Amino acid sequence: MLRLFLHWILNAVALLLVSHFVEGFIVSSFVSALIAVVVIGLFNATLGLFLKIITLPLGILTFGIFFLVVNAVILWFSSKFVPGFAVTTFTAAFLGALALAVVHMLFGFFGETVKRQS
Repeated sequence: MLRLFLHWILNAVALLLVSHFVEGFIVSSFVSALIAVVVIGLFNATLGLFLKIITLPLGILTFGIFFLVVNAVILWFSSKFVPGFAVTTFTAAFLGALALAVVHMLFGFFGETVKRQS
């Protein structure tokens, strides 16, 4: 349970971090980021899974790069349902998806480093 809570908080922090660097990717508050993380997670588990299955051949052909487009669509679609979270253009959604992937990779790297040291 604590791990789930920590992931939720870190994902909200990642959204806030990305909103500072990507123009057109707007998160107004930490509460909005927390709600957005839940909505993105729900859409990613349903609509995102469906889109990834349908576009699997294209994802394989592009070595997984096309899945950034699917993630951008999920971010853009989620922003329509969460007050205080807005993605103004598809370019902002794509750059936001790319930046979130990098931030999550860094979080994972630092998490593994901390685990090894303890």
